[in-house]
Amino acid sequence: QVQLTESGGGLVQAGGSLRLSCAASRRTFRDYLVGWFRQAPGKEREFVASVSWSGGNIYFSDSVKGRFTISRDSAKNTVYLQMNSLKPEDTAGYYCAAALGGSDYDLRAAYEYDAWGQGTQVTVSS
Repeated sequence: QVQLTESGGGLVQAGGSLRLSCAASRRTFRDYLVGWFRQAPGKEREFVASVSWSGGNIYFSDSVKGRFTISRDSAKNTVYLQMNSLKPEDTAGYYCAAALGGSDYDLRAAYEYDAWGQGTQVTVSS
């Protein structure tokens, strides 16, 4: 089972940018779909973006489309979430997740992912 570690969260003003990283250990991301989810206090965990390991399949939620990008570095076994034009409503814990065998699919439900990181907090001030 792949192990995931997120980093890069922090406090930023509205309109600013952050880049989150998700590093895999124990095994590579090959054959996995890697996704980012977020969860604000009192709300359900929601899908943000996903990328297949080939990079050929990329999906975003409507709430972040045009502001966030997702990419992967196969040499570093890491997936990145670049977040631009941040808004206070983007404030949440951000979680990286991996779905084995999911590379060909658009998976947006948390239960469809097999492994999760501990999360990193993103706070956007107004």
